[in-house]
Amino acid sequence: MDAARKFATYEDLLALPEDQKAEIIGGSLVTLPSPRPRHSNVQGTLRVFIGKPFHDDDGFGGPGGWWIFLDVDVALGRHDIVRPDLFGVRRERLPDPDVLPIPVVPDWICEVLSPSNEPHDRVTKKNLYARYGVRWYWIVDPAARILEVFELRDGLWVNIASYDEHATARIPPFEAVELPMARIFLPRPPSSEGA
Repeated sequence: MDAARKFATYEDLLALPEDQKAEIIGGSLVTLPSPRPRHSNVQGTLRVFIGKPFHDDDGFGGPGGWWIFLDVDVALGRHDIVRPDLFGVRRERLPDPDVLPIPVVPDWICEVLSPSNEPHDRVTKKNLYARYGVRWYWIVDPAARILEVFELRDGLWVNIASYDEHATARIPPFEAVELPMARIFLPRPPSSEGA
């Protein structure tokens, strides 16, 4: 007879070294590699462009109404605790943002791809986010310099837009601000042609 499966818990995540990024997916502990600088740059830049106007009460004059977080644990369900690269929750849905894991499903999630996590973000987490009803999902590919925007409609993801590094766009759910795509990516390295 098979022994009962032991599901990972939030305490298991807390027991890991502080610099180890990990999640619980379907009750299994999944460790993730450290991000590359271009990954971190996208996170930080998007946090500035979106966080300033939408992370209410900062005096930046934007529409406000959101909590915007980087790398914070979110309990989607009992056996699914994720740490999105960035996510946002409308303030009225999260009166106390200083709890871990965040106990509500985000309204918006953005994952930044790295070569080692692309299948995890494009398939596993994308399906998971749809199952729990995340309304907006952005996938940023720093290598291809593309941002893909998905909206959940009737339980399925619809790719409503894709932007390359040359675009400037107003992207749901943050249409109130323009995002210059070139600014979210690290500069291209100098060309070695003619050297």
